[in-house]
Amino acid sequence: DVDAPLATEPPADEAAALALLDEELDAARAVASWTRIVEEQVPAATGASQLLEVRPPLLIVSAADAPIAQELRLRSSELLDAFASAPGGQRLLELQVVVRRPSSGHSPKPR
Repeated sequence: DVDAPLATEPPADEAAALALLDEELDAARAVASWTRIVEEQVPAATGASQLLEVRPPLLIVSAADAPIAQELRLRSSELLDAFASAPGGQRLLELQVVVRRPSSGHSPKPR
């Protein structure tokens, strides 16, 4: 039909799926950016810190041990500045570091 209006927006379920895909892509960019920032600015923490969550105003990351956590905290201002301008990043006010040892695939026995 020549008089039929052109569809300019996707159906609601398709739009929701696209929004979810955008969120997942942004999250993947943020994780990759955090990894790169740590490699560049805190080489000793390479492979020992992961982005856990972006919860404005917090950036929540892990550290494999207390010395790495301390180093990340000491450099929090420059790390947050770098994250603000990185792909998938954003301006956040506080870096929260959680000491979390990498999982070895089995849980410890309760005492």
